Amino acid sequence: MEIFKEFTFEAAHRLPNVPEGHKCARLHGHSYRVALHVRGPVGAESGWVQDFADLKRAWRPMHELLDHRYLNEIEGLENPTSEVLARWIWARVRPQLPGLCQIVVRETCTSGCIYRGDEG
Repeated sequence: MEIFKEFTFEAAHRLPNVPEGHKCARLHGHSYRVALHVRGPVGAESGWVQDFADLKRAWRPMHELLDHRYLNEIEGLENPTSEVLARWIWARVRPQLPGLCQIVVRETCTSGCIYRGDEG
């Protein structure tokens, strides 16, 4: 069984490695949405895979680091693409959520990425 919890944060960034003239080279911001997915068996007594509060607790430090920030200034996010951001979040959240199986990062309502750890 798989559960998920979604979170939001607001942040600015620019992409330093895009071709000259690319619009994403300019400073701009997004209302990011991040979903943490956890997979595991449903507990016989609890009736759940994991308490949603655990996901919220694991996310809280990420929110503090990312919300209303300039992502390029955060160590490891010098080139803050959705893909880089997903891997960065995974590395920091995974120790608290061993059942983490997927992170979805949306930078707009129509664009984002899915990261499943070492799968790619």
